[in-house]
Order: sequence, then structure tokens, then C-alpha cells
Amino acid sequence: MDSAIITLRSKLEIFKAMSNGGNLSDCPVRDVIQGLNGKWSSLLMSALAEHPYRFGELRRLVPDISQRMLTQTLYELQRDGYVHREVFPTKPPSVEYSLTDLGRSMFSALHHLIQWAELNHDAVRSARAGFDAAQV
Repeated sequence: MDSAIITLRSKLEIFKAMSNGGNLSDCPVRDVIQGLNGKWSSLLMSALAEHPYRFGELRRLVPDISQRMLTQTLYELQRDGYVHREVFPTKPPSVEYSLTDLGRSMFSALHHLIQWAELNHDAVRSARAGFDAAQV
């Protein structure tokens, strides 16, 4: 445990030194992780890791996401370089989304976290329930 704290402290000191005493909100790790923190990002990345999808297919695959939120999340994933958007010259134009090389490399790490969450979901819910019950 101490080595993890020292490592984090060292990393923070290195970051501050490299950025002339920069603000932690400018931390590169926080900057990258923030883009994956959205409610729908990991779900859409999981879908696109299977194969490319058209917008309408993604909308049907995740029926409780609004069109606006799907558009915004795909835009953010595209902006960060994880998702490629290809427009086909059909009438009407069709659009397909796929993972980029960067997106595939990031998803391999995200996949481990997703698997961990699936395996530990019951334990986390139980911990929350125990904590909430103790607060009453």
C-alpha cells in the first residue's frame, strides 16, 4: 500500500514539475479517463469492438439512449480518436462507426475493467446496501 501512495505522489510531483507547477485538472491521465467516464461510452465501445455499426443499429442496440446522447457520445469518442465515422454516398447517406487502432488498443484495457465489473457487481451492490443501512 505504501508503495502505491509513494508511486502516486511521485507521479504527481513529476507532473507538477513537468508542467511548471501545473494544476492537477491538467493531468494527462485524468484528461484521457474523463473521455471514457460517460454513462454510455463503455457500452458503445463494447458494441463497436464486436464490429462496425450504423447509427440506427446502435440506436436499436441501446434503446434507452436518446438520439441526442448517442450522437454526442459518438462525437466525443470520435474526437478522442477512438471511433471512426465513415459516410457512404448513398441516398440517403448512411454512416457507419467503427473503432480506430487507438480505440482497439484502449478497449483491450477497458475490457478488463468491464469483466471485473460484471464479476463483482453483486459484491459492490451488497457493499452499497450495507453502507446505506449503516447510515440510517
